Amino acid sequence: MKYQIEKAVADIGVKVVFGSVEGVDNTGRNPEWEAERKVRLENLQKRFDGLDIHGDEVFEGYHILHDKSGVKRRKNIPSSENLIKMLLKHGDMPFINQVVDIYNVISMESRLCVAAHNLDKVDGNLTVRFSDGTEKYIPLGQEQPVPMNPHEYCYCDDSNEVLCRLEIRQVNKTKVDENVRNILYIIEGNEATEEDFLLEVMWKIIDTTMKYCGGNGKIFRPNIVARNLKG
Repeated sequence: MKYQIEKAVADIGVKVVFGSVEGVDNTGRNPEWEAERKVRLENLQKRFDGLDIHGDEVFEGYHILHDKSGVKRRKNIPSSENLIKMLLKHGDMPFINQVVDIYNVISMESRLCVAAHNLDKVDGNLTVRFSDGTEKYIPLGQEQPVPMNPHEYCYCDDSNEVLCRLEIRQVNKTKVDENVRNILYIIEGNEATEEDFLLEVMWKIIDTTMKYCGGNGKIFRPNIVARNLKG
């Protein structure tokens, strides 16, 4: 499997690191993680109380990427920003499953946008590219395809199906549930984030996932491709 980013997408400031953990057990809830999770969420609430989103260079960096892609800010909130706003509003985060819970916490701590996918459901290679409107896109929680606007950066496999729109919305096709065995992680950064930081956070996610869910992890840097590749 190849991991690729279109040069035109990289040129606007999108930075991406991929990782995987294969052979996980994503069933149940680990009591040790539950205790650690509680402390980390409490610390996050204290840290981000009164946060000025647009005064934070990492969050603002995602909105700048949206500006360059013609995406409206108000309706398109980066996933890490959305998680933090949810935590501050409710004082807690809903538990979906162990894998999702771990990367959500680390996403908030790092402010980086993180996505996870069932690696076994990805068709062929994965390319970060600008959409042209022909892609198949079925957002998480929906049953019918939704049209993709042209010139939005997205993560597509060789079947021309979107796995993640911008750094905002994942999809049903590669949903991570309790039965997943092999995980693909995506960390997206922007011009305010160094690649070393993305790698550091990816290792945190991989190491924490292996600690509580088992498996073996790896990191992949994408190749830069000069043009749109679809299978």
